[in-house]
Amino acid sequence: MTTLAATDPLAPTPSPAPERPPVAELFRRQQARAEALRREAVETRAGRLRKLSAWITENRTAIQQALYADFRKPAAETDVTEIWSTQTELKHTLRHLRHWAQPRKVGTPLSLVGTRGWVQYEPKGVCLIIAPWNYPFYLALDPLVSALAAGNCCIIKPSEMTPTVAALLARMCQELFDPAEVTVVEGDKQVATELLKLPFNHIFFTGSPQVGKVVMRAAAEHLTSVTLELGGKSPVVVDDTADLRDAAEKIVWGKGINAGQTCVAPDYLLVHEAVRDQLIEEIRGVVQRFYNPNGEGVAASNSFARIVNDHHFARVAGLLAEAQEQGATVALGGQLDAAQRFLEPTVLVDVPTTSRAMQEEIFGPLLPVRTFRTLMEAVDEVNSRPHPLALYVFTQNAEHQRYLLQNIPAGGACVNETILHLGHPELPFGGLGNSGLGRAHGLAGFQAFSNEKSVLKQRVGRTGLKPIYPPYTPQVKKLVNWLVKWL
Repeated sequence: MTTLAATDPLAPTPSPAPERPPVAELFRRQQARAEALRREAVETRAGRLRKLSAWITENRTAIQQALYADFRKPAAETDVTEIWSTQTELKHTLRHLRHWAQPRKVGTPLSLVGTRGWVQYEPKGVCLIIAPWNYPFYLALDPLVSALAAGNCCIIKPSEMTPTVAALLARMCQELFDPAEVTVVEGDKQVATELLKLPFNHIFFTGSPQVGKVVMRAAAEHLTSVTLELGGKSPVVVDDTADLRDAAEKIVWGKGINAGQTCVAPDYLLVHEAVRDQLIEEIRGVVQRFYNPNGEGVAASNSFARIVNDHHFARVAGLLAEAQEQGATVALGGQLDAAQRFLEPTVLVDVPTTSRAMQEEIFGPLLPVRTFRTLMEAVDEVNSRPHPLALYVFTQNAEHQRYLLQNIPAGGACVNETILHLGHPELPFGGLGNSGLGRAHGLAGFQAFSNEKSVLKQRVGRTGLKPIYPPYTPQVKKLVNWLVKWL
């Protein structure tokens, strides 16, 4: 907990973590319990989700306090990005769970007339959820909702960088679940490494591509399936037809929320050269309206979070300093306060493509701006980097929209908006290549934590392919030839 948070009335007093059994013992208990969960009725699964939803409602203030304590996240942002988003996923899942869990009938090809086929969903077993620090509540519970809906046991490993939220998650699970069904294991990298040695049936990891590769290698030892929610440099492309004030508001909101510490935050801005200066002026006005309405400075705002720790603050500050050394200019912002881990919303122009600010995911309130003359230039610049987790397009030209969406591969995209696709329960969320593997949310999340068992039922007797069983007589060969040619 930071000194700043410790002096604030919102900051809770942390309690010592309870003793826990070794992770291998917790895993064995869940393995033993998993078979019982496999046989449970869908309504029993739904009951767990309802209890979880009620707990979140009853503990709204405690959740706000925990996020504020860990990196001074404003209560309103916690409500929107941690609580509302989790409850949206819960309500959507409860609304559709019975339908999702039913066997799904499939059609029958002419060559298999007489058979019936369906897909039935069964839980994978024991799952591991490794949650990040930037949205430590939501990104622990969002996959948990899918895992419980599918009928699994779960171990949650929250980030040690947000210890207050980790302790809150541990308390939540103690109050709601049998540890043989759901439990939290707190700790650092060593604990995560210990967990990854175990033969989980599915691992859901949210974090950096570098650590995602470590998780995938560990999973490969047990042929464990994985969902990797990673990140990357998500671009914003603004053409010369865009409504610049609308674009500025949505870009500043998407970049400023959580102080830029969002996997799908706008990471750099590509704007048509004819409207660059006008867009920057619009962004300047939005920053003032959002974070400095009284003229006291953004640092005094109760609506702007802080960088999570000293290490990450130094990294983002280093990106800013290096870009300036290489010729970039601060068009807006640039103020820092290491004691508070505060970095003002900052816009950089004329940023070299070779700078780390244009090569690494920023994860802070720093926005490099580059220009383009043609859409092809913008496409080429985006595609010169690994595929992004998100693509944001601001345009009022339908052909421009089509061209950009068709020619820039990305995990997901928004048109004339940022970030909101992440909160849409009907839209599968995930990355592409370096930005992730697999999909989450809604039906996609339920399927990620389920084994899709394919079933074919045949009639009894001389049916199906029995007429072409061995021995391969001339008559059988004739039937095979007919089958190949016509069916």
